[in-house]
Order: sequence, then C-alpha cells, then structure tokens
Amino acid sequence: MNSRKDQLQAFDRLLTIMDELREQCPWDRKQTLESLRHLTIEEVYELGDAILEKDMQEIKKELGDVLLHLVFYAKIGSETNDFDIADVTNSICDKLISRHPHIYGDVEVADEDEVKRNWEKLKLKEGKKSVLEGVPASLPALVKASRIQEKVAGVGFDWEEPQQVFEKLKEELEELQDEIKVMNTDKMEAEFGDVLFSMINYARFLKINPENALERTNKKFIKRFQYLEGKAKERNKSLSEMTLAEMDVFWNEAKLL
Repeated sequence: MNSRKDQLQAFDRLLTIMDELREQCPWDRKQTLESLRHLTIEEVYELGDAILEKDMQEIKKELGDVLLHLVFYAKIGSETNDFDIADVTNSICDKLISRHPHIYGDVEVADEDEVKRNWEKLKLKEGKKSVLEGVPASLPALVKASRIQEKVAGVGFDWEEPQQVFEKLKEELEELQDEIKVMNTDKMEAEFGDVLFSMINYARFLKINPENALERTNKKFIKRFQYLEGKAKERNKSLSEMTLAEMDVFWNEAKLL
C-alpha cells in the first residue's frame, strides 16, 4: 500500500488536474452543481453495483469517479467563494471528532448500539428538531424506510426482540389479506406498504441490509432469465412461443448454475 506521503501527492495531483480541466476543457468549464447532481447519483449506484459484485478493481475505479465528483463540487464552491476542498475536509473532520466523544473525549460506551444512540442524541444537541431530519426526502422508498427505522431506534424507539417484529409482520400480512378480500385498492396499497415496512424492520433485526438483499435477488433473477432467453434463442424460439413447462426446465437449469 502507498505511504501517507504518496496518498497526499496523489490527491494533490487530482486537485491540480481539476484546476486545469476547469480552466481549459469546454465541458468541465460548463458544469454546475446542478448539472453534476444526476451524474453523481449514477456514479454512486455504479459503486454500489461493484460492491455487491465484490469486484475490487471495479470498486477502485468507481471510488475514483466518486472522488472526482467531490473534488469537482469543491472546485465550483471555491469559485463562488463559498467553500473549497479544505473547508469540506475540515468540516467532516470536525463532525467526526464531535460525534465520537468516546474516542476524542471522556465518554464511555459499551458497544456499537450505544455509539449509534449517542450519535443521534448529539445531532439533536447540535440543533436538529427531529432525528428524522437527516433522512433525505429524495431517497428511494426502501432505503428511506431502513434509514427511518435506524434513526428512531437510535433514540430508543424500537422493538426488544426479533420475534416481536416477526409477529408484527404476520399481523400486517393478515390485515393485507383482509383488504384483498374486499378489493379496496387504496387500503390494499396502504397495508402492502405496512408489510414492506415491517419486512425492512425485520431485516434490521436479522442484521440484513434489505437493499442489498433485494438487489442480490434482482441480479440473480436477471442472470437466470437471460439464461432462459439464450436457451430459447438456441432453439430458434421466442419466449412467447414456449410453454411455461418448457421455460421451467431451463429456469431450473439456471438455478443449478
């Protein structure tokens, strides 16, 4: 691994290149905070994909893309005299020191859960009116539900045992079935949301990341379905021409792979 000196030189090199691109490249010169936003979101998702694939070389590449965006935002901030990369870096350093009194102060903690509870309490002391203020409104619903549950648990609003959450999940499933019987679409949607929320909560108690779990299933389904498509093509057939029984044979083959 590189020494701290080498790491700092590499970061300085990136800052220098960013300065040059901002001055000389028509595309880079044109970018704004707003124009970069959707590209940054895309880069973070690509990093997430690489992490799920456990592809270390791809993770390194995607981390570089994300780092470039951070430096880009800081460069734009410096041009308006609002902030620069030093301000950004010092800001997060100050926050980390403030939020870790068990490392940089005299607070003692027993475990990870206590660290999380202290974190949320410190945020309230810093002026936040609600522990839920830190949950971005634009987060995808599944991720948002997970973050909401983590944050309220951090201040003690939580179940005590996984079995309690599982019982709540069964209760929500029964309520969904009741609405399905009368086909009340609006209430069915509401109850389905309650079921998903309970599932996400149960995943937290099982130490499972629900977003990762669902994405693993998405990727697994895609691979199996594409195998099925390939087998249909080998037989000069479209999937619409195959029976479910025929498709099921190849689906089971894909599962074995």
